[in-house]
Amino acid sequence: MSRKYFGTDGVRGRVGDHPITPQFVMHLGYAAGKVLATAEHSCGERPAVLIGKDTRISGYMLESALEAGLIAAGIDVYLAGPIPTPAVAYLTRALRLQAGVVISASHNPFEDNGIKFFSGSGTKLPDAVELAIEDELDKPMQTNSSDGLGKAKRIDDAVGRYIEFCKSTFPADMDLRGLKIVVDCAHGATYHIAGHVFHELGADVVTIGAQPNGKNINDGYGATKPQNLQKAVVEHKADIGLALDGDGDRLIMVDADGYLYDGDQLLYVIAKHRQSIGKMMGGVVGTLMTNLAFEHAMRRLDIPFARAKVGDRYVMEVLQQKGWQLGGENSGHILCLDKHSTGDGIVSALQVLEALRSSKQTLAQAAQDLVMYPQILINVRVSGKAAELLEHPAVQTASDEAERMLNGKGRVLLRPSGTEPLLRVMVEGEDGVLVKQCAEKIAAVVKGIAT
Repeated sequence: MSRKYFGTDGVRGRVGDHPITPQFVMHLGYAAGKVLATAEHSCGERPAVLIGKDTRISGYMLESALEAGLIAAGIDVYLAGPIPTPAVAYLTRALRLQAGVVISASHNPFEDNGIKFFSGSGTKLPDAVELAIEDELDKPMQTNSSDGLGKAKRIDDAVGRYIEFCKSTFPADMDLRGLKIVVDCAHGATYHIAGHVFHELGADVVTIGAQPNGKNINDGYGATKPQNLQKAVVEHKADIGLALDGDGDRLIMVDADGYLYDGDQLLYVIAKHRQSIGKMMGGVVGTLMTNLAFEHAMRRLDIPFARAKVGDRYVMEVLQQKGWQLGGENSGHILCLDKHSTGDGIVSALQVLEALRSSKQTLAQAAQDLVMYPQILINVRVSGKAAELLEHPAVQTASDEAERMLNGKGRVLLRPSGTEPLLRVMVEGEDGVLVKQCAEKIAAVVKGIAT
């Protein structure tokens, strides 16, 4: 079924434009509350929902709107304040609540915001529940009578609880003493958390991007803007650096020389370590954008590999279908389901650090046998539906010809954007010159048809 409001990661948009308005978000809270209130509760108590947010200035407004809508529907609300997305997933599960709500637009600029939901088990809401909420949104709000309203309370120890949870995912007989780490918090939801986790495990920590003012989230810092992290690692003569995004579920790392490592490379380090100690349960799930070199590396390690659609939601679906534990995206979303129910940048970093401490290797050494293939991505703007161009004979011919030229040592991926009128042309392979040539040729054919 088509969705009116929910995308692959909740409801998102520019603040002040529909649907990210206080009126709509209050209605969204009410609709979600009505759907949740239909569940049976053996204890006879009201359903309860946790609300967390990142550091955007609009979070105050949207938090109040959500709180009002949920309470109007008879739901009790727990307010956690600024806290990472994975912390909401953890606390929802730990406190045995019916759902968790995050107010965040992840790595987007501060002018954007969004609402995403977690189930009581700390995973993204099933499609059926999101569709039920959309159905409820088509109905008018009818506030419960006064004796049927919910209540709100603030969780004062949310940050401390989550810090202890993160530390628990690192081996109890191991520490980070002697390691100097630069942590970039993107002026986001981990600003008061990430540094403490690594410091309490023994590391010498330098924290940057940890002065949020409501408007500087992801601005020049974080996983999508790692240049300041690279510079800081070299300046402070640190052993390693890590960058999180605005809501704390994405991770990029930097070695002592300032070299950048993306999600594919970090996932490789974790998978290789687990395989070496006999703890690789099943295989690894990547996405359509996962570098072909990673797939070949998994084959060398005799680790099964599968691709999902782009989006950590779809990685999770394939992991659950196969009963595997490890997956992720090259953007830095990494899932370790034996440690957490969702992607978590801090927890993922701890899994990489565990691999390095255990093997007595640097990040550069641990990742050196994964040589990434050149990958070219060209976004072609189209006037109509990008998906229809995939069926055009000229586009198919150009794609088939590129595949023949790559001769099994590369691949072609044509993918319509889910948010813009773009067709994404991606080509990767061992020969960088050939990859560039193939990508440009396909893009030229698409442009000729689309204009």
